[in-house]
Amino acid sequence: MSEHRIPLTDLKNPSIRTLHFTWFAFFLTFVVWFSHAPMLAFIKEAFDLSGQQIKALMILNVAMTIPARIVIGILVDKFGPRHVYSGLLILSGFMCVLFATANSYEQLAIFRFLLGFVGAGFVIGIRMVGEWFPAKQVGLAEGIYGGWGNFGSAAGAMTLPTIALLFGGEDGWRYAIGLTGVIAAIYGVIYYINVRDTPKGSTYFKPKKSGGLEVSNWGDFWFLLAMNIPMYVALAVLTWKLSPSNLGLLTDNACYGIYAGLFALYLFQTSQIWKVNYEHLKEGVPEMQRYKFKQVAILDWSYFATFGSELAVVSMLPLFFLETFEGLDPVKAGLLASGFAFMNLVARPTGGWMSDHFGRRKTMIVLICGLAAGYFLLSQIDGGWWIPLAVMATMSCSFFVQAGEGAVFAMVPLVQRRMTGQIAGMVGAYGNVGAVTYLTVLSFVDYSTFFLVIAASAGVVFALVMFLDEPRGKMTEVLPDGTVQLIDVT
Repeated sequence: MSEHRIPLTDLKNPSIRTLHFTWFAFFLTFVVWFSHAPMLAFIKEAFDLSGQQIKALMILNVAMTIPARIVIGILVDKFGPRHVYSGLLILSGFMCVLFATANSYEQLAIFRFLLGFVGAGFVIGIRMVGEWFPAKQVGLAEGIYGGWGNFGSAAGAMTLPTIALLFGGEDGWRYAIGLTGVIAAIYGVIYYINVRDTPKGSTYFKPKKSGGLEVSNWGDFWFLLAMNIPMYVALAVLTWKLSPSNLGLLTDNACYGIYAGLFALYLFQTSQIWKVNYEHLKEGVPEMQRYKFKQVAILDWSYFATFGSELAVVSMLPLFFLETFEGLDPVKAGLLASGFAFMNLVARPTGGWMSDHFGRRKTMIVLICGLAAGYFLLSQIDGGWWIPLAVMATMSCSFFVQAGEGAVFAMVPLVQRRMTGQIAGMVGAYGNVGAVTYLTVLSFVDYSTFFLVIAASAGVVFALVMFLDEPRGKMTEVLPDGTVQLIDVT
């Protein structure tokens, strides 16, 4: 393969085959994760649900994903992406079938909450693709993986209602959702049979200890503990949304119990990070094995602004078009808003390619700047705009958003190879934290202010990216026998 080109049709190449098997695994996780979304009207009618109960299902669908991405990252680094992706597809497929056969709202809520775990599937492929492609191509490869896989939610929205109608009857929606679970479970077996964790002859590096992210000095240890706090705050906010003062679907005592549980979980995670880091920090980490945790933190906040804003905007954009422009019906508003998600197919791979070709830091600076400008432009849209111009502004903004996501994960595999799963898990979790934050802001302000808040937060991230270090030279990993291996990250 040439320096930056990836011949996607060369299926004899094991790297290309692995990429295709892996992006499709991610595609299926998103189909399963959002399989309920286009079926909500059918589900609401079948169970006679209130608007609040429907909102609760949507919240529950993302609640588990924040801690799940951390857990999955640890499992990937310990057991390898092949085992973890196959297991996740099979387990989530089973949960999806249970959701489709639920007989009460309580069962719907429980299984939808558990299905939030499948949203962590993205993390697994980041490590897998990073193992199979060199630094000069990893950005484009990760962009293809993320962009094409992320399209699973849109593909499900376009096809599942038709599949439900083909099955027909009151239970058509059940068969459509259940079918996605069956396909995911079968593909889990196919994936296990057809992929390897690394190219033949390569070593799969693992952290010395599992349970928490290794850091290189005591300052980074305290920095990591601080960076974990926003994830628990986001989960507390989701709990608050279900409390009596909001949707009213949890009692005060239940909320207090969850808050206490989140605090206990944070203390437990802190203890695990301490166990992983205490001995080697006390002895001192050899220079060649060190990395700067600030790199991870900046990527966290970058994904907060990119993927976090995408999740939030995709959730509200159809309603924004419907309420802003007179004469639109819900179907037309949904079609106009779909352009934001469609850009994933091209934008995310483009962001990865730019990162490979022009440099990681420079690309991030340009794309975050474009993202801020794009959201500022969206804040100016009102009913007097020509609708095609509003759609063009939306798609232009989405290009920078999703290309920015591609640029973030073009760098994740180059920070510290043996912990790529955990780093990807933390960065990915921050995307969900961003979505919770922006949607919470939206519940208090109008659309224009909402877009301005995203633009302002992107401005802060732009300042942080100025301190991002460009990966250069070699990454050092140590084999179990003590042999040192150098991995090119330039």
